[in-house]
Amino acid sequence: MQHEATPRPEPTEPIDPAEPVTLPTRRAAGCPFDPPAGLAELRERAPLTRMTYPDGHSGWLATGHAAVRAVLGDPRFSSRYELMHHPFPEGAPDGPLPPAPVGDMTGMDAPEHTRFRRLLMGRFTVRRMRLLTERVEEITAEHLDALERQGPGTDLVEAFARPLPALVICELLGVPYADRERFQRHADTVMTMDVAPEERYAAMTGLQEYMAELVAAQRAEPSDDLLGDLARDSDLTDEELVGIGGFLLAAGLDTTANMISHGTFALLAEPEQAEALRSDPDLAPQAVEELLRYLTVAPTSVRSALEDVEVEGRLIRAGESVTLSYEAANRDPARFPDPDVLDLRRKATGHLAFGHGIHQCLGAQLARVELTVALPALLRRFPTLRLAVPAEEVPLRTGMNIYGVHRLPVTWDTP
Repeated sequence: MQHEATPRPEPTEPIDPAEPVTLPTRRAAGCPFDPPAGLAELRERAPLTRMTYPDGHSGWLATGHAAVRAVLGDPRFSSRYELMHHPFPEGAPDGPLPPAPVGDMTGMDAPEHTRFRRLLMGRFTVRRMRLLTERVEEITAEHLDALERQGPGTDLVEAFARPLPALVICELLGVPYADRERFQRHADTVMTMDVAPEERYAAMTGLQEYMAELVAAQRAEPSDDLLGDLARDSDLTDEELVGIGGFLLAAGLDTTANMISHGTFALLAEPEQAEALRSDPDLAPQAVEELLRYLTVAPTSVRSALEDVEVEGRLIRAGESVTLSYEAANRDPARFPDPDVLDLRRKATGHLAFGHGIHQCLGAQLARVELTVALPALLRRFPTLRLAVPAEEVPLRTGMNIYGVHRLPVTWDTP
């Protein structure tokens, strides 16, 4: 699966970038780490292309790094769900998207977003997240012990990648880890693209009902964790605290879990890169940034223009939606030389795996801590770690909002 470095290809035919396209979603067989092939072709033609949405809306697709970053950093583009058009044929609603639930910061604009962001930023600073490193190391060691006890052939997703960030976010928020089957089921349903809208809303309601029980308990007797702090010290209403709690819990579960499992898959496909990370502990922070860029497990988002805006020489009209392909932007050769090569020594600063602008991932530093601890520790504990099945049999999460693998059976040599 090693990609060879190649010069930036030239377009083979003159194509009008205003000619509408649909969003490429099919990944090439045998290339589980690469974005859908059509994205690179479109990016080479133009970084911003006319796109036809499943509901017939005529909007845009941004694939170039500079174009995606420009839209993310411009307040004239809205994140409100009810203003945007759904880019995927799977799970597309019959009518307009509903507004974001209370507390869902992804679907907010200023000033509502600013209020919540300011309230939470001090609790997710780089310094505070780094203070969690020792606890993350303890949790990682405990789960590596459990993985070793289960023995070769174990599914790394269920034994290691999912429980580690789940336990960390539960402890940070003050959510009982023993309830994980209940809230994980709801979170999985919400993140599935082709689930029926009524099923998704039922899962969201279930998650909110669960958080409402926790908030009521925190109001009665606040604990020494994030939910307790917010219940005691903020002016959030119960509805807002329920929404924020559910949003942070769901956000902390899925993305990091898939980066651990899919990152491991990528490293096992590149033994030289895995050995570099195993043998050089100081490489870990840099390696994590490259894996974030290379894999981009949160591949897409949408913005809608609030007024006419010019981006990359193209006029985006008020009301038009723009689909942002982070996975295409993070493989843009105009920003990252030889972008299809996984190189853990690359300076991958400037990648968009966590977004950019006011909606840049609030938990980015927490994810970095977890990945920087978990991946090298896994490789050191199991120096002969390898897939227990052929790579083509690893089931990919192609129908999910967060890309990765459903299962990753692994094996290793035992004494």
